Amino acid sequence: MIYFLVGFFALAVTAAVTPMAGALGRRLDLVDRPGGRRLHQGAIPRTGGLALFAGFFLTVLLTLILPAVGPESLANLFPPRDDPLEMRRLAALLGGSFFCVVMGFIDDRFELGPGPQYLIQFTAGCTAASGLIFIKHVNNPLGPGLLGGPDGLPWWLVWPLTVFWFMGMMNTVNWLDGLSGLVAGVTAILSAVLALHMIFRAEPAQLSVALLPVALLGTTLGFLPFNFAPARIFMGSSGSYFLGFAIAALGIVGGARLATVLFIVGLPALDVAWLIIQRRRRGLSPGAGGRDHLHFRLLDRGLGERRIVIAYWLFCALFGLLTLVLDSRIYKLAGLVGVAFMGLAILIWANRGGSFSQPNDR
Repeated sequence: MIYFLVGFFALAVTAAVTPMAGALGRRLDLVDRPGGRRLHQGAIPRTGGLALFAGFFLTVLLTLILPAVGPESLANLFPPRDDPLEMRRLAALLGGSFFCVVMGFIDDRFELGPGPQYLIQFTAGCTAASGLIFIKHVNNPLGPGLLGGPDGLPWWLVWPLTVFWFMGMMNTVNWLDGLSGLVAGVTAILSAVLALHMIFRAEPAQLSVALLPVALLGTTLGFLPFNFAPARIFMGSSGSYFLGFAIAALGIVGGARLATVLFIVGLPALDVAWLIIQRRRRGLSPGAGGRDHLHFRLLDRGLGERRIVIAYWLFCALFGLLTLVLDSRIYKLAGLVGVAFMGLAILIWANRGGSFSQPNDR
């Protein structure tokens, strides 16, 4: 019951705030106009990230306030917080999210280059690690036990690995944000799978932590009606930075569900690696803009925007479902390899005979 209420509250808040965020974007002239790789019609505000953050932040704040000051009958609905370090991680999650939204808003205003963007992502990763959101324990995919033994990975590896994880997820989401509703839908699917994992599959169940992906699920569902093609608002860098950071953080606080995250965002992550390699081969900066992203290549091949977005959703949902039904680590590893081969086949087909002379446009 409480998970439904939390998700519905996040949905309602985001749906109410999104039109206001759009009006603010128009007033500040933070809009995307057609041209270059942008094929939409009219000037569309790119301030949706403010609404996404507001919905998530207010919902999480409510889950902290109500159990403390609300009526006992309502407070008893919330699961107890058994981890004494959970509040510190929550502070890092919300503080890092706020940092990402602010810096993303600045990026939307001044269109920062790749260097400052990477610095923002690096700082966000360090913020999370400082708040105990780090990768210390990783299951051995080839057998029982943990990589690095019962004590986990050595500390000299924990920080670089954590920062790399956050930068990778933030870049993946940022580069995926090219078609209306694509990122919001993928994030909603990931949030739903993480919540189900925490409630029904984790041992012991992570009932209090599960409120976080439920809040993010409601937030993205509240935003989707405004963002799905034909979009009335874009999330902008403020939204993609925030969602990338939130995805990376929830994959860790949910008991290091890194494989679950990779199952669902495997195709977009593979597209990032593909683009980096291909752009290097052509003598371009990996952070250069263009229409060589997979979703743009599919669009150039004549597939409709909605069809591409729904196909992405179905692909991610299918592999998300596999994470819920597969117990064996070997099977999960085989599934990840399957994602990689399927994604690689799609990338090769989509880029076959393609031209990469598109202008460098954000």
